[in-house]
Amino acid sequence: MVYSGSLDLYSSRDLTPIIGREFDGLQVAYLLHAVNSDQMIRDLAVTISERGVVFLRAQAVLPAQMRALCEKLTFLAGCPESSGLHVHPLTEEGSELGDQISVISSEKQKKGGGLTHQLSDTSRFASVAWHADITFEPVPSDYAMLKIHTLPDTGGDTLWASGYEIYDRLSPAMAVFLEGLTATHDAKFFNDEAARLGNPLRTGTRGSPLNHGVSLEARHPVIRTNPVTGWKSVFVNKGFTRRINGVTKDESDLLLKHLFDLVTQNHDAQVRFKWSKNDLAIWDNRSNWHCATFDYDAVRAGDRVCSLGEAPYLDLSSKSRRTALQERE
Repeated sequence: MVYSGSLDLYSSRDLTPIIGREFDGLQVAYLLHAVNSDQMIRDLAVTISERGVVFLRAQAVLPAQMRALCEKLTFLAGCPESSGLHVHPLTEEGSELGDQISVISSEKQKKGGGLTHQLSDTSRFASVAWHADITFEPVPSDYAMLKIHTLPDTGGDTLWASGYEIYDRLSPAMAVFLEGLTATHDAKFFNDEAARLGNPLRTGTRGSPLNHGVSLEARHPVIRTNPVTGWKSVFVNKGFTRRINGVTKDESDLLLKHLFDLVTQNHDAQVRFKWSKNDLAIWDNRSNWHCATFDYDAVRAGDRVCSLGEAPYLDLSSKSRRTALQERE
C-alpha cells in the first residue's frame, strides 16, 4: 500500500529514526466522519505499519468509536473478509463495554489476571513482558489500539520495538535459515487463569472462524511478511512463543534466546512512550513487540481493541525495511 498524503495537513514527528510517530491535533472522531475518511484511515494504516506505532494525544474517543476505527483500519488495509475484532479468551461475557474491548487495569493485575500473573512467576526481569498480541491464535492481530484514561503521576510507560529492525540485524545466512522455520505459539496458561479467576474461557469464535476452542496454540513462520509494507519482520515473542520447530529443543532454546535478546538489548530499536490522560497508541502487531512498565502503585487503566488480519505468511520475494527504504531514495 502507498501513502497518499492525506494526513500531511497535521504536523507530526518521528520519535526515533526507526520506530514511532506522533501526530498533533488529529482526533479519532474527525477521522471517522471526515469527507475523505476512508483515504485518511488508509493512510493512517500505512503510517502505522511503516512506523510501527502511532501516538495520538488527548483523544475524546469512546470505546464504540475505538471499535469503529479499528474495524475500518483493518478493512481498509486489506484484511480478509472473515477477520473481525478479536474477543480475548479471558474477556468476561456480557461486559458493558462489549466483547471486543479488553480493559487494561492495574487493579486486575494486582489480582493476578492474565499474562502479567503468568510472567510474574518466571522472572524478575521487566523485559520478560515483551510480547505481540494474541499470537497464539491461528489468525492473530494486525492492528491494536490502547487508550489510557487513568494513570499515575509518574511511571507506567509503554515500550515498543521494531520487528523490521531486528530482522535487519540478522546476518544474511541466519536470515535465510530462519526463513525456513516455523514456531509454536501458545497461551495454554489462559485455561488455568480462567479457572482460577472463576470466568469461563471464551471458546467460541474469537473474531475469526479459525480462532476458537481451548487449544490456544498456533504455528507461524519465524520470519513474516507484513502485507501492508511488503517488509520482512521477525515474528516470535517472549509472551507466547514456546518452540522453534524443525530443530532440537536445545537449538530452539538458543535461537529463541538470541532473537529475544536482539529485541530486549537493543534500545535503539525501541521507542518509550510516556502517557498523558486519554492518549491513544495504535500499533501493528505483525512487525512489533510492546512491553508495559510496572513501576507504579497508583491506579492505571485503559481500553484496548485488537483487530485480526491474515494468517501469518512469508513471501520470499519481500524485502527488508532497510532495503526498501534505500530503494525509495
